[in-house]
Amino acid sequence: VSRFRDTTSALILLQKAVDGLLEGLLQMPQDQDLAIHFRESHLLVVRTLQDTRLYGSGWILKNVTRILLETREEVRYNLDAVDLLIRSQFVNVRELDTFLAKTIESRSYPGTMFAMRLLRHFFIDCKHDNPLSESDLPNIIDVLTQIAMSHQTPEGLLQLLEHVRNTATRPAEDVVVPGVGLPPSGGEVLDKAPGGPSTTVVSSGLEVNEAALHKGDDPPGMSDKVEFLLTEWVRLHHQTSLPTKDLDRMHEAYLQRLRQQGMLKTDDVITRFFRISTELCVELCYRNLQMELPGQQSMLSRAKCYHTMDAFVKLAVVFIKHAGDPTSVQTRMALLTKILQTVAWVLMKDQDSRQQEFHQLPYHRFFSMLLLELSMSGPVFDNITFPAMQTFCNIFHSIRPQRAPGFTYAWLELISHRVMINKLLSTSHQKGWSLFQQLLLDMLRFMAPFLRNAELVKSLQQLYKGLLRVLLVLLHDFPEFLCDYHFSFCDVVPPNCIQMRNLILSAFPRNMRLPDPFTPNLKVDQLGDIAQPPRILTNYVLAIQPNRLKQELDSFLKTRSPGTFLADLRSHLQTSDDATLHYNVPLLNAVVLYVGTQAIVAIQNKSLTISTQTVSASTHMDIFQSLASDLDTEGRYLFLNAIANQLRYPNSHTHYFSCALLHLFSEATSEAVQEQITRVLLERLIVNRPHPWGLLITFIELIKNHQYHFWNHQFVHCAPEIEKLFESVARSCIQQKQPSRDVPEGHDA
Repeated sequence: VSRFRDTTSALILLQKAVDGLLEGLLQMPQDQDLAIHFRESHLLVVRTLQDTRLYGSGWILKNVTRILLETREEVRYNLDAVDLLIRSQFVNVRELDTFLAKTIESRSYPGTMFAMRLLRHFFIDCKHDNPLSESDLPNIIDVLTQIAMSHQTPEGLLQLLEHVRNTATRPAEDVVVPGVGLPPSGGEVLDKAPGGPSTTVVSSGLEVNEAALHKGDDPPGMSDKVEFLLTEWVRLHHQTSLPTKDLDRMHEAYLQRLRQQGMLKTDDVITRFFRISTELCVELCYRNLQMELPGQQSMLSRAKCYHTMDAFVKLAVVFIKHAGDPTSVQTRMALLTKILQTVAWVLMKDQDSRQQEFHQLPYHRFFSMLLLELSMSGPVFDNITFPAMQTFCNIFHSIRPQRAPGFTYAWLELISHRVMINKLLSTSHQKGWSLFQQLLLDMLRFMAPFLRNAELVKSLQQLYKGLLRVLLVLLHDFPEFLCDYHFSFCDVVPPNCIQMRNLILSAFPRNMRLPDPFTPNLKVDQLGDIAQPPRILTNYVLAIQPNRLKQELDSFLKTRSPGTFLADLRSHLQTSDDATLHYNVPLLNAVVLYVGTQAIVAIQNKSLTISTQTVSASTHMDIFQSLASDLDTEGRYLFLNAIANQLRYPNSHTHYFSCALLHLFSEATSEAVQEQITRVLLERLIVNRPHPWGLLITFIELIKNHQYHFWNHQFVHCAPEIEKLFESVARSCIQQKQPSRDVPEGHDA
């Protein structure tokens, strides 16, 4: 009875403290010292009850969250108080996320407005001091995204969602790769979790126990006990050659030994076991690698590293295999997640502490061998194959090059591992495509600043070549993947990376037979596929922000009003979140593609076919001609590149943008515009193959059709070497055969 009375009193005290914060912070006193004292005194009550000698953090997390969600609406949506509770780790953000999502779905206006304020506060106003990641509020973001796609979109919602995505995926500043400089200090793969003070969370939203990840919190003697047990396992693993049935019995006997030693008692202990085991294996690898002679790679020392790490990987597989009910996917996935998170946490801590002395080998070996083991372990793991790949993707995203630059080479090799690519891109209904797209975007975003500034020291040159090879594999084996996501990739590939962009844009569906672009008198408009729209899985329309710009764009396309739209559009395009860029390239790319698709719809609604005549007299072409004539040289180059990015395999987009580009050349009032159109096409043709089909037919039409008077322009004859270049390219375009999917190694021009 006494304990019940104490708990009841504690709940009453906690209720008063939380209510006091929620209500008091609505009307804070003007005296700053008094306001701080008010806030801290209420927080002190909650922290006191949180003490493990009283009720603990779990009790606090549960009850503060309950009080917040059950309180009356007018105080529940107090942003200052909610921010304070989240930063103090008193609120379970996942429960808050679920609650607010349901509130929004019930069409609660206050709930919807609060959810938008919450996102704006953390991801825009406090983006440099944000305790949350995009994955902490997935339900809110999903529901708001659905609303954004409807006809009743709250003002500013589309722009807000785009800011959230940009904040979550924007590359870190001052990142480096090995051989370029020091990795950033303090890069955390595990951020403080809103789930509560005793948890941490990987950016993917996966939880592990924070206390179990720190040596100082380990029980006395645990490290020695784990080392003894791990050494015994390594010996058993490499000395035992048994039939499968006997091997399973040996594994079960070893797990029983771990139970007797208390290593499987709780989740906390299991996390500590794997953290200490990872640290021991990594430390052993460092000692072996230090034995290598300068300038040499001792296969013996590396074999010793693999000897221990491979046994550790096998132990992880045994744990997962024997976890709970054999048919339970959830239990096995929870354990796999815990193991991967723990290794990722050790990796990040190791990189931060060793900096230039950090070595990728032990972590690369662990992840690659675990991938292979799970893919070859037979029917036991068949039912978790795709969930396991999802977990690997989440972990790899959390240790992406922007966060772990010292792991970049190994990271690129891991995401392009044959198991990863095949399991993700061969799934039914393309379930794994978006996961691999995110990883490829992570790599492209990391490389972009270096490529844009041509900072290709030797280490970056090797990384660039590796990335090209990955794109070649995709072009050859999974071209549809590049076809469907070409827009998002071209958004982040710098303009000077011409060959890389050509690799992406040269992809075409495997069931399509490309017409030879060098066929004399080729009738493009009569091709069977030329009227079919391509599939684009990127929601490029959401990039047209702010929402008012999208509304005015639609209005101008229909009525040519407002009259100030074209000037306003140029102003929006010249506003970029990236201080190193003068133009908002993603917005420009989105506007160009959106206007083009709307033009195609308008032409088809009139029962017409696409041609240089039907694309001419329209509001869509008015926008393109305004951008071509009024933008400065840099802006016009980016605009023409956005058009050229749609010159791909035979489809309605390729046909329209080819005609549009030829029309812009024909109707240009300045030879500077015609020269720049020629440059955009030519620079994509003089690099190594492959060349996109649509690019070839457009350039061939430009130089062969007399109505464009191409050879009469002064820029063609401005210098003998330039004239020879044009003649050489013209001869090769007319005489060469249809390009294949393959391309020899080379560099962008």
